Amino acid sequence: MAEWSHFNDQGRARMSDISGKEPTKRTAVARAVVRMKAETLAAIQAGRVHKGDVLAVAQVAGVMAAKRTPDLIPMCHTIGLSHVDLRFFPREFPPGAESAELEIESEVSTVAPTGVEMEALTAASVAALTVYDMCKGLDRAMEVASVCLIRKTGGKSGDFERTLLGKEGRR
Repeated sequence: MAEWSHFNDQGRARMSDISGKEPTKRTAVARAVVRMKAETLAAIQAGRVHKGDVLAVAQVAGVMAAKRTPDLIPMCHTIGLSHVDLRFFPREFPPGAESAELEIESEVSTVAPTGVEMEALTAASVAALTVYDMCKGLDRAMEVASVCLIRKTGGKSGDFERTLLGKEGRR
């Protein structure tokens, strides 16, 4: 198991040693989609959710989650984040459609010896779960779906951009 940096000589999981790696600029963009009733999305957009401004709370939750990722993912390194942002893109379907989607995109960057993919994925996921929590009184059938890495830059493995995005496509 010597070629696998996440296992010790007994074959048990460990945090990989990044002490010899040079810090470089790294970015990651991730996405989560919340599927919901069209009326739920309308309530979010109109500010009619009784728990408050759903997108503002989800924004803060996503930023906080990115900063706390090493507390949630056992082998994730603690690194300083330079930037965390979330963007929300409502997708309404044709008039009269019963369902809609809210796409949540997180972007995280750092200058560090390791990447920020997990921070971006965690930010998008927690923001989506926050939307669910704040709107569950309106729509218990909501679904958090399509959590994925969209792109990353920097690091030894180089850049990555998702080419197959699934049936929901992109804006």
